[in-house]
Amino acid sequence: MAVDPAPPSSHPVERYGPLVHRSVRHGAIVWILAVLIFVIGMIVTQVGYGSSYSLTQNYISDLGAAHCAPLAGHGTNGYVCSPWHDVFNVSIVVLGLLLLLGIVLIRTGFPPRTARTVGLILLALAGIGAIGVGLNPEDVRTSIHVLSAAVAFIGGNLALIVLGFAMFRDTRWDGYRAYTILSGIVGLVALILFEAKVYGPLGVGGMERLIVAPLLLWAFVVSVHLVRLPTYAAPKGLPGSGG
Repeated sequence: MAVDPAPPSSHPVERYGPLVHRSVRHGAIVWILAVLIFVIGMIVTQVGYGSSYSLTQNYISDLGAAHCAPLAGHGTNGYVCSPWHDVFNVSIVVLGLLLLLGIVLIRTGFPPRTARTVGLILLALAGIGAIGVGLNPEDVRTSIHVLSAAVAFIGGNLALIVLGFAMFRDTRWDGYRAYTILSGIVGLVALILFEAKVYGPLGVGGMERLIVAPLLLWAFVVSVHLVRLPTYAAPKGLPGSGG
């Protein structure tokens, strides 16, 4: 992998574009893998669930239910049975872990300001929430599962809004600021409607997916963008040389 020389500046790590430290590219690759693993995990688990699983009537977490049993308000028949639930639960734990790893690697892709710190902390909370969801299936430790999902939903979408503001005056993020903020707003509005039980034609499952999808799509899109940016390695001894 070719590495461009460091930008001509006494403090190259403070340059806000167009280059990124090579660790940012590594973090972007980690995020791409995280999204792909989770999406594939959902699809595979849904195939194992069978035709009784409905994208509009079932919660996402029904895929991770550890037991086949009646569960009021879930699905078209109030009965949940996900034979391959371990696939889903492992995939969402991996999603959370890789999201956290990616944050560490990708942090210098944002200007060093308060909005970056707050946004990445919120995103880390979303990763922790995802891990909690996978380790605590909805029918095993329900209260912890619900709390973990709330942390993931709220943290992830708030993170997008804050990170959108962190992108200002950074040429590396030209064309992505409004998209990032809008993605967070869409997710939060969907969360409000979900909690108010206003599902519309999307149903409970579709509305829940509208909470999650903007963050997953954003992580994939911006990661592809970051992978395509030229990189440099900060000279040893300068701030940020550790990545």
